Amino acid sequence: QVQLVESGGGLVQAGGSLRLSCAASGRTFRSYAMGWFRQAPGKEREFVAFISASGGVTYYSDSVKGRCRITRDNTKNTGYLQMNSLKPEDTAVYYCAAGESITPRAASTYDYWGQGTQVTVSS
Repeated sequence: QVQLVESGGGLVQAGGSLRLSCAASGRTFRSYAMGWFRQAPGKEREFVAFISASGGVTYYSDSVKGRCRITRDNTKNTGYLQMNSLKPEDTAVYYCAAGESITPRAASTYDYWGQGTQVTVSS
């Protein structure tokens, strides 16, 4: 079992930056790939970024590519999403997720989810 807790969300002006963190419990965190997803009001949950268990492979959605960077520190059981040049359309609840045998962009394939952290970008 892995429990995930996100933090780092908040209110920021357009063009600003935030770093989200995802703290994981359990010694097996390093065995799990991680992903970040987001859900805006009235919209479906969408993929944002993925990082493999070792950290060697990353993927990004086209909407955040070049503005976001996903990393992880397995010694601290923590994953991160650095978001720069934020836009109002980035406003959403951001969730981290983890799993062993996953399809990176498919939310249904992740086994564990955090409770989410709100990111609001004002224009």
